Amino acid sequence: MLPDLNFYLVAIPAVLLVGFSKGGMGEALALMGVPLLSLVVSPVKAAALLLPILIAMDMVSLWAWRKNGDRRTLLILLPGALAGIAIGWATAAVVPRDALRLIIGLIAVLFALRYAVLVWRARHGYVMTPKPHRPALAVLLGAFSGYGSFVAHAGGPPFQVYALPLQLPPRDYTGTMVRFFAILNAVKLIPYFALGQLDTENLIVSVSLFPFAVVATMAGAFFVRRMRPQIFYPFMYAMAFLAGARLIHEALGALLDTR
Repeated sequence: MLPDLNFYLVAIPAVLLVGFSKGGMGEALALMGVPLLSLVVSPVKAAALLLPILIAMDMVSLWAWRKNGDRRTLLILLPGALAGIAIGWATAAVVPRDALRLIIGLIAVLFALRYAVLVWRARHGYVMTPKPHRPALAVLLGAFSGYGSFVAHAGGPPFQVYALPLQLPPRDYTGTMVRFFAILNAVKLIPYFALGQLDTENLIVSVSLFPFAVVATMAGAFFVRRMRPQIFYPFMYAMAFLAGARLIHEALGALLDTR
C-alpha cells in the first residue's frame, strides 16, 4: 500500500535534491535526503527507502558519465571502502552513528577550510599542484567512506578529502565518484537485506519515486558538464564544507538530545 499525500509532499523534494547531487553536484544536497524523509518516516526506514532510489540514480549516472573516470583512483579507494562496509555490517547493532557523523563532518569542514587557506596563499604566490596518490591514506579514507555510507549514507566527504587534491579533470573526477558510489550502493544491498531493512512494501514505495530520481540525476549531470574547472573545484570544495557542516549539525543535535 502506497503512503498518503503528505509523505510524497516531503519525499519528492528529498529525492529531487539527492538526484541532483548524484548527477555530479556533490554530497551536500544528497545529505538532505534522509533528514527530510525522516520528517514523515523513521530514520531507519528513510535510509532503507533511499537505497533502491540511490541505485536507480547510480544507473542513470553511470550512463551519463560512462566515458569519464580515473581507473587508478577508483581501484586504490575501493579496498578500504569495501572493508568499511563489512565493518559497518558487523557492528550494525552497536555502531555510534552520531559520533561517526561528527567525525566525518569535522574532517570535511577542516578539509574545505584548508583549501580556502591554500587559495588565499595562491593569491600571494603559492602554487597549488596536484597531489600524488597515497595508498595508506586511500585505505583509511576509503574505509571511512564505506563505513559512513553504510551506516548513514554519508560516504561522500571522505571520498572528496582524498580525490579532490588529485585535481583530476572535472569530468574524470565526477565519473570516478559515480562509479565508486555505484559499487558501494550495490554491495550495501546484501547487508541491508540480511538486516531486514528492505522489504516488499519499502521497495514498492521506492519504485514509485524512481521517475523523479531519473529526472533529477540527469539535470545534475547536465549542469556539471557545463562547469569550467575554475568553477567546478571551488564549487565542490564548498559542497564538501556544506556537507560537513550538515553532518556536524545532525550529530551534535542528536548527541545533545541524549544528555
